[in-house]
Amino acid sequence: MRDVSRSIRHLLAGRQRSAVAALEFALIAPTFIMAFAGVVDVGTALLVRMRLEATIAAGENYALLAANISKIGTSNEATLASNIATIVTGSTGATADATVVVNNGKNVTVVAGTATPGGTASTPSQCYCPTGSPSSWTWGSAVTCGSACTGGGTAGKFVAITASFNYTPFFASYGFVSNGAITAGALVQAQ
Repeated sequence: MRDVSRSIRHLLAGRQRSAVAALEFALIAPTFIMAFAGVVDVGTALLVRMRLEATIAAGENYALLAANISKIGTSNEATLASNIATIVTGSTGATADATVVVNNGKNVTVVAGTATPGGTASTPSQCYCPTGSPSSWTWGSAVTCGSACTGGGTAGKFVAITASFNYTPFFASYGFVSNGAITAGALVQAQ
C-alpha cells in the first residue's frame, strides 16, 4: 500500500511540474512570438530596401555609361530614361514604381509596371544645379555649364532616378518606411 501511495504522489508531482512548465510556456510564448515576428518584419523591410538600392545603383551605372553629350538634349533622352526605368523596375517587379528625369527634360514614370513618358527634350547647352532629396528634386533654372553651384558642386547635366516599393510593415513604421513605401534615389551627373 505504501508503494502505491508513493507512486501516486510521484505521479501527481510530475503532473504538477508539467502543468507549471505549460503555464510558464503559455506566459512567455507570446513575447517570443512577437519578438520573432518583429525580427522577420524588420528583416523583410531591410531586404526590400537593399534590393531597391541595388536596382538604383544599376540604373546609376547605366546612366554613367550610356548618358553622354550626344544623348542629352536630343530624342535619345527618352530612350535613356526608358532604359534606366526598365533597369530599376525590372529587378523589383511590377510593384516597384520609378521616375527617371534626364536633365530636367525627358522623363519616364513607371507605376505598377506601366511606363509613361513625358517632358520635352532639354536644350543641349543647358546645365543645372539640382538640389533636394530623392522624393523631391528641385532643378532650379538653367545655368552656365561648369559654373559653381550655390550649394556646392559644379553645374552640369544630370539624371535623377527615384524608385519606391510599396511595403506595409506588420508593426509600426521603422523610420525608413514612410507613407507605406520604401523610397530610394540617386542623382547622377552625366556631364
